[in-house]
Amino acid sequence: MAEANNKDKNESQLTPLQQITYQLRKYKLVEGFVNLQDQANHELTESSVQKQNLAELQALLDQLHPADIAHILEALPLEDRLLIWGMVKAEHDGDVLLEASDAVRETLITDMGSHELIAATEYLDTDEIADLAPNLPQEVMDDVFQSLPITEREQLRAAMSYPEDSVGALMDFDVLTIREDVRMEVVLRYLRRLDELPDHTDQLFVVDRNEQLKGVLLINKLLVSDPDTLVSDAMSEEMIKLHPDDVAKHAANAFERYDLVSASVIDINGKLLGRVTVNTVIDFIREEAENEALNLAGLKEEEDLFAPVLKSVKNRWVWLAVNLVTAFIASRVIGVFEDSIEKLVALAALMPIIAGIGGNSGNQTITMIVRALALEQIDNNSAWKLIAKEIGVSAVNGLIWGTVVGLFTYAIYQSASLGLVMTMAMILNLLLAALLGVLIPLTLRKLGRDPALGSSVMITAVTDSGGFFIFLSLATIFLL
Repeated sequence: MAEANNKDKNESQLTPLQQITYQLRKYKLVEGFVNLQDQANHELTESSVQKQNLAELQALLDQLHPADIAHILEALPLEDRLLIWGMVKAEHDGDVLLEASDAVRETLITDMGSHELIAATEYLDTDEIADLAPNLPQEVMDDVFQSLPITEREQLRAAMSYPEDSVGALMDFDVLTIREDVRMEVVLRYLRRLDELPDHTDQLFVVDRNEQLKGVLLINKLLVSDPDTLVSDAMSEEMIKLHPDDVAKHAANAFERYDLVSASVIDINGKLLGRVTVNTVIDFIREEAENEALNLAGLKEEEDLFAPVLKSVKNRWVWLAVNLVTAFIASRVIGVFEDSIEKLVALAALMPIIAGIGGNSGNQTITMIVRALALEQIDNNSAWKLIAKEIGVSAVNGLIWGTVVGLFTYAIYQSASLGLVMTMAMILNLLLAALLGVLIPLTLRKLGRDPALGSSVMITAVTDSGGFFIFLSLATIFLL
């Protein structure tokens, strides 16, 4: 009995992914045993043991949040992923698709029929359907449009008309509105008649008969106010107003700066269109951070971990090709100084130190600049001051670590001149890394490109070639 209790306790300490993987392993173990049998019937497959395995797997899935299910699907190979996906309840399909990454969502949608996709959208709001729309077949979207009431159909059409990086794409149409000439008691009665409040409702939007936004009534203000107080006396006219064409990144910054839970979205005439909520903003920030990390590494798009080989190759080849070209350039830089290297073999051993430290310093600078650009902390006036600051930082770092490297070189090779060359090369390469670490993302932004796009690859290439050239040139001038 104690052993069984310990087993249950150990299993309860596993993460949802580990629990699902464990149950899958049990299920597949029986399947593998069946495949080894010579007999034609598969009675074992239909046995109580296998049914129990499937029942336990289903019970685990039924109690998981759609976000947890999406995380599990992303971590499983395609065969196991589709097995688990087939066991997800139909009413959760839409939510799981929303939570899954674009790459994994594509594999899940491919496995579904048109009727399943249409059924999945029945449990979603119009703004959520708009998020899925780019991944759904056109015939499915046509049927979804026809199945929606006219009001929701217009909302969906409006949501799909906004660019992905706009506030309109983040907008939620599920808002609670009240009039300013009613008493708090009336508002409370109105709320009690609802089955539930929309998610992340921290305020009610006060509008007139033409849906013009007049102010907001905070829920906590509603709860503590006298029931006979008019909404107009308790509402606040100071609020964050967003427009559907605003850049989504600006809205995300506003949520972070002012600790918002929700914010209104209005048109140019002040009419309330919807709201943006903190959960949507957090998802947007996470996706932006993931895309930035991918771009720094030179990846074209988010990649399914278990995607086919050729698809992954297509995603990665562009910047690998660029890197190959820059590697050839670096090799030719070294080739120019072959005679110097032959005369002083120590140069070959010391070259990677200069290039490695320069690349690391450049990546640090680029990371800081890309982040500052994302937070809109840099403008044309501050760019030159930033370049001067980064050059100053690199000069100090170059002097400190160049001296350390120079002393290290002297201790090994007993050559003061070689140590001095190492110090000078380190300082110059760090200065080059700082200058280009600022200029590369700023130039990309000026050209209308993502500042993070391949920046890490480019700075590494420049500091490698530049570092080799600086070090070998100094060595040729002063040592040979």
